[in-house]
Amino acid sequence: MSFRTLWFEDGALHLLDQRRLPERAEIVTVRSARETAAAIREMVIRGAPAIGCAAAYGIALAPRAGEDFDQARQALLEARPTAVNLRWALERLSRVQPRTFEALKAEADRVLAEDLAACRAIGRNGVALVPTGKGILTHCNAGGLATSGYGTALGVVRAAREAGKKCAVFADETRPWLQGARLTAWELLQDGIPVTLLPDVAAASLLGSGRIGCVVVGADRIAHNGDTANKVGTYPLALAAQASSVPFYVAAPTSTIDLRARSGSEIPIEQRSPLEVTHLAGARIAAEGVEVYNPAFDVTPARYISAIVTERGVARAPFEQSLSNLLET
Repeated sequence: MSFRTLWFEDGALHLLDQRRLPERAEIVTVRSARETAAAIREMVIRGAPAIGCAAAYGIALAPRAGEDFDQARQALLEARPTAVNLRWALERLSRVQPRTFEALKAEADRVLAEDLAACRAIGRNGVALVPTGKGILTHCNAGGLATSGYGTALGVVRAAREAGKKCAVFADETRPWLQGARLTAWELLQDGIPVTLLPDVAAASLLGSGRIGCVVVGADRIAHNGDTANKVGTYPLALAAQASSVPFYVAAPTSTIDLRARSGSEIPIEQRSPLEVTHLAGARIAAEGVEVYNPAFDVTPARYISAIVTERGVARAPFEQSLSNLLET
């Protein structure tokens, strides 16, 4: 790929600042768990797999920065509560002994490498689901910027194009943070992949036009029954896809599957600042004094999901059984 999302070098974690894209590519350098937690919370880095990788390096930095391990872990855990990859990575790093910087850093390196390999496998496993000659519609950003590289939903896009499939890419703008407009469009164009941007409210009519062959999105947490939390706006997209008889696919690594959550009702949904809705690029766009409802995610019920594509294979309903089987392989 033509860019890097995160990497460890010279004793520090380097993050491509996704708040500044597409206007400019800036790097934020963090040297402690506390600084890493702040970068995750403030959306310097986002996307469930990328957050998990960043958290792994963040907790590895704790002993070098003189931070208490348990306090550092809790600070990271609270930075973004919905993305289960964050908890998964911290639980994995917590099992490392001894908890030295060197041992923790080595495990974080493995988390990063495994995530990249998982993304490429997700792409390979999803190729057969993509019809040729029609468009792929995606929401938010589930590409290289949301992972260690290559992407989950965009990994399927990349793999389909590498396999020679003719499939136009359509990206929702994804209000209010505009991850589709700022991030998905930017990274696809960086890699020479044409993409058409559309307002979120135009997705239903586009699906009804017959131009879209499938919808592919990422995930921040997948419950045992297949209910999936992803960027807010995913649920209505799934409803529109079903109404238009367009298959709706979720692409995510198995680290995103949370068997402890029996259904989507047990997934915590992060509420974000009202300023993200009332302001755009620092300028107020809403009436002074208006109340704001700003969940970062919504939950798509499993009944609207055609398949869940992971690095270990493709799961279909009944998801309770198929997801459990994937995690046992």
